[in-house]
Amino acid sequence: MAPLRVFITGASSGLGAALAREYAAQGATLGLLARRGDTLAALIATLPNAERHRHYAADVRDHAAIAAAAQSFLAHAGGVDVVIANAGISVGTLTEHAEDIPVFAEVIATNVVATAATFAPFIGAMRAQRTPGRLVGIGSVAGIRGLPGAEAYSASKAAVISYCESLRLEMKPHGIRVVTLCPGYIDTPMTQVNPYPMPFLMAPDKFAARAAQVIAAGDSYAVIPWQMGVVAKVLRLLPNAVYDWAFSKAPHKPRKAASPAAPPQ
Repeated sequence: MAPLRVFITGASSGLGAALAREYAAQGATLGLLARRGDTLAALIATLPNAERHRHYAADVRDHAAIAAAAQSFLAHAGGVDVVIANAGISVGTLTEHAEDIPVFAEVIATNVVATAATFAPFIGAMRAQRTPGRLVGIGSVAGIRGLPGAEAYSASKAAVISYCESLRLEMKPHGIRVVTLCPGYIDTPMTQVNPYPMPFLMAPDKFAARAAQVIAAGDSYAVIPWQMGVVAKVLRLLPNAVYDWAFSKAPHKPRKAASPAAPPQ
């Protein structure tokens, strides 16, 4: 098989950086996008065949910047095999606080809308090429049942799961696989601020290795690690009254202020 051509958003740290390392070790040509261009450049310098990879400094809420990066990477790599819409933010939100509403909007824009904006400029190229492509959305176990204090995050990941399901049906006639990955607790900067125990905590490089296997197989949906998949199924089956009793006093992720406004679209 020819080396893969892989485009990853949110690639400067956490899951995105781990996925970049995994695919670089497989000999892939990478396009990495994140807001911190200097961090991306430093990451690429540590990867095999560094001269083959490209990085793009952009906010995923800037859809024109994503489209420009996509066109640049397609021209450089001659096509694309895997697009991973990994960029995302996780932060506590409480609807009762008016100041959390802009944060809510930021989470939805980054986790949901940017996923579609990441896929959109690559679909035409995937349809035109001979090899079937993969569009990979990052959901979460938190999207399976709403968690207290994580209203925006849970809503956004539930939306990603449903969105990818809809897109999967649309892309099937074109031979494009849509893969939904739902991480459990992965040891990244996103989870390291959580003030509570995290069961089945997984190293990011182990997550990336397993994710690459799922993506290569073209599986439609996977929870990683598998133990959290069992937990998720159990939670989904619980009656609302039992779930509410069990989780009503669960600890909350810290809240934060909204980031600066997104660039004009």
